[in-house]
Amino acid sequence: MSDIYFLENTNKDFIDLYLCYCGMEQCAPLYSFGPAIRPNYLLHYVLDGKGYYYVNNEKYEVNKNEGFLICPNVVTFYQADEENPWTYLWIGIDGEKVETYLKAAGLNNDTLIFKYNDGDLLKDYILEMLKHNTSSSSDSLKIEGLLYMFFSELAKQNKSDPIHKNDINNNYINKAIEFIQNNYHNPIKVSDIANYVCLNRSYLSTVFQNNLNMSPQKFLMEFRITKAATLLYDTDLPITNIAYSCGYSDPLAFSKAFKKIKGVSPKEYRLKKKETTEKFLLNEIK
Repeated sequence: MSDIYFLENTNKDFIDLYLCYCGMEQCAPLYSFGPAIRPNYLLHYVLDGKGYYYVNNEKYEVNKNEGFLICPNVVTFYQADEENPWTYLWIGIDGEKVETYLKAAGLNNDTLIFKYNDGDLLKDYILEMLKHNTSSSSDSLKIEGLLYMFFSELAKQNKSDPIHKNDINNNYINKAIEFIQNNYHNPIKVSDIANYVCLNRSYLSTVFQNNLNMSPQKFLMEFRITKAATLLYDTDLPITNIAYSCGYSDPLAFSKAFKKIKGVSPKEYRLKKKETTEKFLLNEIK
């Protein structure tokens, strides 16, 4: 299991730039997240180890003192290295001028990877945010100030040349992901995906394995389970309803698949996530 520290900011009174959430995680070998789509911009910065970021049919290797940007409404997947799994921090942001601040840091839809040499400083900013976890005006102002300081540091080391880029450029993957994204809540199978992209199942599996290091069946399952995990954390919907909404007609099959991916049952996952949030609300991060 991974060690995780998390804060969700419920006070979003600021307009130009504001924090949605932030956190820090020491990942287990091969720990992955996604395929997933985010509603806001999200930055990850690697404090130690390394991992891999898959987006837009491209693969990036991201090492210590490097980070990656996740853009809204884009399917992404990332995974810790097996031998040297990463520890990273993350910071979700939004606001009317969020793209302006990202540009100052040298980041946009085309430049998704960045370098920064003082990881301890960025870590300190995140830890300070985690401490100021109430909805008081003073904590909100403190978090906002820390957020601007975080971006100020990134802007100092702004370098525009992207790194570790391996082009995959496979339209079949794009079409397959599009189909999964639009139909994961239905009882679709790999054969349906293959028919949509006009490939036989065997060749589709080869394309997925070569480009994403997983089979289309595993990709579909992980996409559904990622969606389910979000619903378990963000809503109070019954687990049976969540199973149905993620394409599982059998709740028992859903629970089995969920435990295979996450290591715990849906019920245990929901309790663990809520307990983690409560710990931060009780100021257990010192």
